[in-house]
Amino acid sequence: MKALDRRQMLTRAFAAVATGALAGAMFKARVARAEGEGRVIEIVAQRFSFTPSEITLKRGEAVTLAIKSLDFPHGFNVPALGVRADLMPGQVTKVRLQPMQSGKLDFLCDNFCGDGHERMHGHFTVQD
Repeated sequence: MKALDRRQMLTRAFAAVATGALAGAMFKARVARAEGEGRVIEIVAQRFSFTPSEITLKRGEAVTLAIKSLDFPHGFNVPALGVRADLMPGQVTKVRLQPMQSGKLDFLCDNFCGDGHERMHGHFTVQD
């Protein structure tokens, strides 16, 4: 590989990572009230994390998760609730939840996304 080609490839890779990090910072997780949806929780999916990865919910409260993938077709899975969704890059995927039991519910990416895939998880803490 020529030195110039390698340098261009490294520069482009760095630019892609920096752009993804900036986009993630700009799409900060926040909680908002949307008409007809109850509480909406925005989550960013990006190799190899969900932001936020720890979310507190109230037992019986219906919430909508608005999940945006920044870089890869990730999966979103809450095994304890039987909830699963595909997350396509650049799109917001909405998922409705209404946990009826208190406790800790894990969520994870179930679409292999690279060497850090096993670290891409989080949890809901459901309180009374």
